[in-house]
Amino acid sequence: MAIASSASAALRTTSSSSFKLASSFPTTQKIQSFKLPNPLISKTLKLSTSTNSKSFYCKSQSSSTDSTNTKVQELSVYEMNERDRGSPAYLRLSQKTVNSLGDLVPFSNKLYTGDLKKRIGITAGLCILIKHEEEKKGDRYEAIYSFYFGDYGHIAVQGSYLTYEDTYLAVTGGSGIFAGVSGQVKLQQIIFPFKLFYTFYLKGIPDLPSELLGTAVAPSPTVEPSPEAKACEAGATVKNFTN
Repeated sequence: MAIASSASAALRTTSSSSFKLASSFPTTQKIQSFKLPNPLISKTLKLSTSTNSKSFYCKSQSSSTDSTNTKVQELSVYEMNERDRGSPAYLRLSQKTVNSLGDLVPFSNKLYTGDLKKRIGITAGLCILIKHEEEKKGDRYEAIYSFYFGDYGHIAVQGSYLTYEDTYLAVTGGSGIFAGVSGQVKLQQIIFPFKLFYTFYLKGIPDLPSELLGTAVAPSPTVEPSPEAKACEAGATVKNFTN
């Protein structure tokens, strides 16, 4: 009787254990199926974090670039025709006695810093006559030319060149320290075509060297470069100035 009772108890224990084991199996499956997506969610979160971090970094770079591009730097120079370069040359393609549409004027003059203490280089370019303004006693040209600054590089400009009043031309590019430059330049006729004063408003480049930024002499018909700059003496030119 005791043996039968023990067997019955063992059977109940076994049945109970079997039942619990069987019932725990689906539970385990449910837990596993619930946990499976977790690595994917984790990866998604990590990807989002990485993406956000990258976007923030790019934005920071963009802000720095925008700051450089929007900073405007002023640069003043004098252009002097000292009558020793055979400039300007007047090519009358219109074959008329009066300045007319299509006439060409290639030119090259000497360039000095705004304080007239250093020889920088030269200008070199071409003017195409667009209209003779009889009532204004002058001409309107379309001009394409460059300002050469020795080892510093050059600045290219294009736009209206008026012989009878001030005008603005677009800065279209450059080389050397002026690579990537944009902006505009104000052209002031002092004595056409012998003395001109330019004020550049430049964007998109690093800070200009102090050598080019001396306090400009106010434009007037009597301005002249210093004797040292005119003679291109040591210390009165930029390095490897263009001649």
